[in-house]
Parts: sequence; C-alpha cells; structure tokens
Amino acid sequence: MPVPRPLTVSAVLFDLDGTLADSAGDLALALNRIREARGMPPMPLAELRPHASSGARGLLHRGMDVTPEHAEFAALRERFLANYEACLAETTTLFAGVPELLDAIESRGLRWGIVTNKVARYTDPVCAALDLAARAAVVVAGDTTPHAKPHPAPLWHAASAMGVAAEACVYVGDDLRDIEAGRAAGMATVVAGYGYMGTGGDPRRWPADGWIDRPLDLLAWLPDR
Repeated sequence: MPVPRPLTVSAVLFDLDGTLADSAGDLALALNRIREARGMPPMPLAELRPHASSGARGLLHRGMDVTPEHAEFAALRERFLANYEACLAETTTLFAGVPELLDAIESRGLRWGIVTNKVARYTDPVCAALDLAARAAVVVAGDTTPHAKPHPAPLWHAASAMGVAAEACVYVGDDLRDIEAGRAAGMATVVAGYGYMGTGGDPRRWPADGWIDRPLDLLAWLPDR
C-alpha cells in the first residue's frame, strides 16, 4: 500500500455508513424484522455487516435472497425502509476515533463534509442524532443530485457547495463505488479499511491513493497547517 503522505488538499469528504458512522446494527435490525415477520430466524450481525454499505439492495440479497429483478423486491424494499426509518438511530454511533479526527481536521483549518448514497429522509436524522449536521460544511444525500455514487455528480456538488475545487478534496470511503466516484470526480481517495468493505473484490486492490486502518490514521494523509 502507498506510504502515508500529506495530500495537497483543503477539504475532506466522507462517506457516511461504514466510514464515519457504524450503522450496521440498525440496518441489520431492519432486515431481521422482515425475517421475523416471515417466521425466519434472525441473521447474525457479523453475516450482514459486510453488506451494510449496499443498503436495502445488499441486505435483501444477503438476508432474503432477492435481487431487484425478483417479483417481491419492491415490496420487501419498502418494508425494509419502513423498518429502518423506525430504528435508524437506535444503535448507530460514530466509529471510535471519528470525533477526535473531526476535531483535528477543523483545528488544521480544513473543511469537511459528507457524501452518502443514503437518501435525505434517512441521512438528515442520522446526521442530527450523531451531531454531524451542525459541523459539516455540506451534507450530500443520495437524492441531492440526479445521480448517486459511483457517479461523480454528488462529489462535484459537495465541492461546489464548499467553494473548493474537486482536485483540492480527498474522499474517504469503505466501498469500491466510493473510490470509483472519487477518482471520476478528480479527487484523491482513501479507503476506510475499518469499514464494511462491501463486495467489490479485494479492497487492497482498489485504485485508491491511500488506505487507513482506523479513523485517526487519516491525519497522516492531511496537511498540518
């Protein structure tokens, strides 16, 4: 992996689920409530955790063996989302080290924001519950722009809202589509190796500029000013 080095950036953008926030427990609960209603046993969080970054699609595939082409997918997705809305901040918390990381980023005079594929209906209350909304320079949800990641549009929107050039930003995420979106937007990218990591093959082979094993490791990639 690349040796940590300060990037020439003035802003940091983060994915939300699996990068800033550990929301796997609430997402798994939403899925297991569907299973319970059908007389199925709950699935262990450890089995569902890697699919958390893929939201309803990934969790329904793993937990109910349905894909978007399945006749029941739309109805199951609506039930999953209703379940999730009812429990979206029950166990969700910031990863250890994230509060200190954000303090350090701000102390260095850098701006930071959030770009997630979670739609605003769920993003806004989660960010409020975690005290992120008031601090972030921008929060871009999955329905803020016409396109979601891996399209670069949400990242361009975030950079524009902060008044920062895309090339002056680094995007940090735990899913292959985060890295693809960041590269397409012309941003440096760093893999949050402590996150969910999705199903995008070997994360160590993703085309990122850097890798971190814990949130505070990101500081080695940021300018100290």
